[in-house]
Amino acid sequence: MQIKFHKYQGTGNDFILIDNRQNNIELNTQQIAQLCDRRFGIGADGLILLELEPGFDFRMVYFNADGNQSSMCGNGGRCITAYAQHLGMIQNSARFLAIDGAHEALIAADGMVSLKMQEVKQIEAGDDFFYLNTGSPHYVKAVENLKNYNVFEEGKKIRYNERFAEEGTNVNFIEKTDDTLFVRTYERGVEDETFSCGTGVTAAALVAALTGISTGKNNCLIKTLGGDLEVTFEKVLDRNFYNIWLKGPAVMVFEGSIPLAEII
Repeated sequence: MQIKFHKYQGTGNDFILIDNRQNNIELNTQQIAQLCDRRFGIGADGLILLELEPGFDFRMVYFNADGNQSSMCGNGGRCITAYAQHLGMIQNSARFLAIDGAHEALIAADGMVSLKMQEVKQIEAGDDFFYLNTGSPHYVKAVENLKNYNVFEEGKKIRYNERFAEEGTNVNFIEKTDDTLFVRTYERGVEDETFSCGTGVTAAALVAALTGISTGKNNCLIKTLGGDLEVTFEKVLDRNFYNIWLKGPAVMVFEGSIPLAEII
């Protein structure tokens, strides 16, 4: 069986997109992991199936690079929106269903894709960290000299500590620069640092607003290893955020096909 795919990236966070509107593609965990492998497969941080869903433009089914279905992926949500436009399913707006519920998305004339995230009503404040769920769980910690910080080693320690080892968490390290918030992320499921993480920069922006280091009153400009993003939001009381939008590029890298038999 020959599987057609498109490769997309959003600020370096890259994904394999597959059109499964006919519901005829079934991939097991090992197959997905191998497709995402950067040496033996296509290479990606995750794989996304675009499927039909009554009452919505489409449904997003997201798998981490380890082959397991995962929680919401913000950059993936922006990329699948661009993909749906490429397929002719939508024009400049979409409403789709993901594992964490319904999402809205907008595509600007310059190709920038904005994704509405779920409301955040509960943020845990620890001694030197914050913990919150923006569609996926995120541990956020401010550090110095983030450019030279060992994100892999320090992120792995937190992801596999006694509290998070079983279910895992994404770990975000942040540092305020002159006019942006620099964010680096260790992602569970990838089990490594990624160039960007949509739900992670969203979590980082909300923490920045809580701690007073946000770059704006109702927005935060984000710099990641893969490029620039912006998070806008509204706030009620201290830890209740709504109307949260994640904005940035979503670009098709290439398209192709691969015989499924070769990856079984």
